[in-house]
Amino acid sequence: MTTTPSEVDFHFDPMCPFAYHTSRWIREVRAHTGLTVNWRFFSLEEVNRFEGKKHPWERPWSYGWSQMRVAALLRRRDPALLDAWYARAGRELHLDGGKPHDPETARRLLAEIGADPASLDEALADPATHDDVRADHQRVLDAGGFGVPTLFFPDGQCLFGPVLVDPPTGEAAVRLWELVTGMLAFPHVYELQRPKTERDEHAIAGALAPYLRGRDWVSVDKGQIIDFRTGEETTS
Repeated sequence: MTTTPSEVDFHFDPMCPFAYHTSRWIREVRAHTGLTVNWRFFSLEEVNRFEGKKHPWERPWSYGWSQMRVAALLRRRDPALLDAWYARAGRELHLDGGKPHDPETARRLLAEIGADPASLDEALADPATHDDVRADHQRVLDAGGFGVPTLFFPDGQCLFGPVLVDPPTGEAAVRLWELVTGMLAFPHVYELQRPKTERDEHAIAGALAPYLRGRDWVSVDKGQIIDFRTGEETTS
């Protein structure tokens, strides 16, 4: 029998609605079990970058990458600041439909969690924050990962998911945690996926409505531009 882990590394991109909703669930698990959650990064901008486009670290400001550079600086100072930042920035985009990727909004959110708004400028002036984000991103790639949420466990195993938009709370959150970590006892079980009906697609689109209002980018998956409003995919 595999013991339920007491610690997890949670890789996220602040732009990803699915990672954010899964993070709400993992926070609920933490509240009920004392689980230690270590927040780590992954760049959807980079993994879904179209050929010929600049890498996110080559741009003066990149929606997700630059936010994670600020988060990396906060993590160095105090992991609790990163924890508070992801909760606040995630809520701004994925629940309130705001724009945490706008630098002025980002400064306001830093102030709201008790951090210095100038941390944004300090992070962008520090090239080592690129290295911090890139190292976390590469860790996922080296493990064969491709997106977020990706969870790493103390025994070295990693899992993608769970992907959800209505995070369970209370005992239900703990039951899901036990189901997810139960996979660790079966390292050669690679996929378990629920097909999505049209009704599911509409439910997902409804849950992602704030994110769709707040984003200033298109969503891309494996070279396909995803239109969450219709569920359609188009080849770029």
